[in-house]
Amino acid sequence: MVKRLTKHGNSLALVIDRPILDLLKIDADTPLDISTDGEVLIISPVRDAAHQERLEKALQKVNRKYGRALKLLAE
Repeated sequence: MVKRLTKHGNSLALVIDRPILDLLKIDADTPLDISTDGEVLIISPVRDAAHQERLEKALQKVNRKYGRALKLLAE
């Protein structure tokens, strides 16, 4: 999807389509983290600490169980 920025006062705004907002469960009250790697703009919803901890535990479990296989596949 290609989007263009729109003028909003002295700033520019990015309008995000409703289907994307619904998919990511983002609404007007959702805090967003905006960062960059120097080439790409990264916008992601800020999730609570409990959600982040569950995600990290799940990743650790997958890495313990399948780490060797994933490493071999990467080579």
